[in-house]
Amino acid sequence: MAIRISAAAPAAALALGLLLASPSASVVGQFAAPAIAAPAARTSQQSAALQTYENALKNFEAILRQRRAQIDSKQPLPNLPGQALYLARVEMMSTYKDLTDALPSRIGKPNRFGIPPAYFDAGNEPLLEEYRKLFDVMEAPPAGAQTSDTPFKDVVDLATVVARAKGLDAADAAVAGRISLGLFFAETNGKQNAGNARSNTYKGSLQTGPSEDRNGQRKWAAIKGSVAALDPALSRRDDKEEARAGNLDHRYNHWTAVRDGLMNAQAELFPEVPAIQKTLPDPIDQMKLFELIQIIPTPTRAALRSGNLVGYRISDARIMRYLRNNSIFAFGRADRARTSATFREILDAMWLFNAKFEQALARFKEIKAGKPG
Repeated sequence: MAIRISAAAPAAALALGLLLASPSASVVGQFAAPAIAAPAARTSQQSAALQTYENALKNFEAILRQRRAQIDSKQPLPNLPGQALYLARVEMMSTYKDLTDALPSRIGKPNRFGIPPAYFDAGNEPLLEEYRKLFDVMEAPPAGAQTSDTPFKDVVDLATVVARAKGLDAADAAVAGRISLGLFFAETNGKQNAGNARSNTYKGSLQTGPSEDRNGQRKWAAIKGSVAALDPALSRRDDKEEARAGNLDHRYNHWTAVRDGLMNAQAELFPEVPAIQKTLPDPIDQMKLFELIQIIPTPTRAALRSGNLVGYRISDARIMRYLRNNSIFAFGRADRARTSATFREILDAMWLFNAKFEQALARFKEIKAGKPG
């Protein structure tokens, strides 16, 4: 779950559950918890951890069944229909981490989602497959949303030209494009015009709110002349998309949603890309940092200004709470008990984003190789 904050107050939750879709199908009604072999003897702590996990697993399965039945029978869904699903998924993983801390022998084989085995039993993969499918239904774009035939290339092209307008050379601007493609995958799994099952505020390809979109539009207007000089063809495409969007919510035109989302927050940090690359040479770490601009913008900007990005420590309980609401330090008692963390520790704890960013890197390479995007 992603919770955004501003300098003053929390904003609403992002929609996505931070899990990749799997190509395998699952069948509602056939979920089954993997068999648990009873050890010869357990301590009271181990027995309690096992019971708590089993209860959380049953609750997650029950909520999945309920939401699937509502969707299949076309019943009205509750407000924010993804919230209960998300919380149940977090609780299942959190209690499993508590269980494997108490019983390390329960750590099993790797899973297709790339979740560390100490946090998730691979035997429950069908549950997460169904979880993602339900979110795909609940977050489908509304009727009238305007798609692009090249959604990934659009993100890269827009970010690249904005970075050039901000003064970066071609090589560093390409890095800004790569980072921005990672944001698209982090926010919506790379799905354009996504709705939001956990927020009535954040929508579209970069999951912005109305005020953020308007702010992005204003900032774009301020650099449009520079963009036109750098890339006349892209500027003409922008004019066409503006005319196409008309009175539509700009967040439901993929091009304008990406453009305004980038201009709202990330573009102001594009001039820092050369320095960020030196501090964080791993492309996935770079993407994580820019995702933190989405989640905890004020502390992230402070860390960048500090001169010691990776060592900058967050100790504010409110910020730690927002990180946990984004599935960072959210699983297991040990992580939830943390009262502070450095940015290096935060980046390392963002492992649920890794598979998304790896997808973005692969897609970026395809775009640079000339494949349609």
